[in-house]
Amino acid sequence: MAIANVLLVDDETPFVETMTKRLTKRDLHIIPAFSGAEALERLKDQEDIEVIILDVKMPGMDGIETLKEIKKRHPLVEVIMLTGHATVETAIFGMKEGAFDYLMKPCDIDLLVFKVSEAAAKKMNHEEKIVAARVKEITSRIA
Repeated sequence: MAIANVLLVDDETPFVETMTKRLTKRDLHIIPAFSGAEALERLKDQEDIEVIILDVKMPGMDGIETLKEIKKRHPLVEVIMLTGHATVETAIFGMKEGAFDYLMKPCDIDLLVFKVSEAAAKKMNHEEKIVAARVKEITSRIA
């Protein structure tokens, strides 16, 4: 399944560059961002982002704060939290805040691609349900 746009957010430039190459080879279109604030700007500019891979530990706006803002502004976009500093508490909190899943660095690339595909399918399913509900509402007014 080719995915149009995946936003990869991490403050470590070498990690972003390496992951971009590895994920691009697996038919994902990667848009890099190096901070939470930059991620929010990218989301404003590109409304077709389906999934965000988000590092938890970043200077300034951390991953949890970024996740909260993403879910507030773009509730259908799915977020996979990625960290080398995971604790069970952070994982649970991230999931409560709406993260699709939580993976440890370094993570298996095939597992990450699988999770991205699952997250994109979930987003598409939500969008289809919204469209169907709107169509039903409109057609019920006409009848």
